[in-house]
Amino acid sequence: MRKFFFSVLATIAVAASLAQAGEPLQTAGIPPAAGTVTSQTALPAPNRTGGMTLTEALAHRRSVRSFKSAPLTLPETSQLLWAAQGITDDQGHRTAPSAHAAYFLHVYLATANGFFEYLPTGHQLRKLSDKDLRTALSAQKSVAAAPAVFLVTGEYDRAAQPAEAETGQRLVNLEAGHAAQNLLLQATALGLGAVPVGGIQPKQVQQAASLPANRIPIYLIPVGHAD
Repeated sequence: MRKFFFSVLATIAVAASLAQAGEPLQTAGIPPAAGTVTSQTALPAPNRTGGMTLTEALAHRRSVRSFKSAPLTLPETSQLLWAAQGITDDQGHRTAPSAHAAYFLHVYLATANGFFEYLPTGHQLRKLSDKDLRTALSAQKSVAAAPAVFLVTGEYDRAAQPAEAETGQRLVNLEAGHAAQNLLLQATALGLGAVPVGGIQPKQVQQAASLPANRIPIYLIPVGHAD
């Protein structure tokens, strides 16, 4: 029993050290699975201090469309998701502003290892499928080449309920722009390349990703190490 106890502790310690050392997303706590899955993975806590200054990130941000094959690490993925839609205080406010703090966006992630939904509450990833959906989301080369593709979707119907349809649509689009810019600047600060892809076919993306009918695709944002 004593040997078993210390063996378990050693296993936990090794797993923790790998995640902190920047293990790729494919191996850091998100194991491959057969068929459709709904497992959830707690992400490493995002950094809230230090790093590249905002002024430097603004000056260096450029659209990058060619990427190396190296996957993002789990800490990098965590930081990018938090930048896009992470919760910043105990009242539930997020990194990107939203009209009346209604938060109409949902962010997803496509990698070679599967398709995931970001859950801001709890800062977690929920694995929805083990399929590589990148080429199914878009025919653009940057989407297929990037090791990570972030998908921003919005609830236009919910936004239209307290307002006119045109106003609701504008509010969702503005919120998506805020979140996308956050993600792009964070990628720059991490030394990564990224590009916002707005020329998508929403119905194609929605069908390929099996999204709920009320979550309309707005942006694809490929991210990776610039080639």
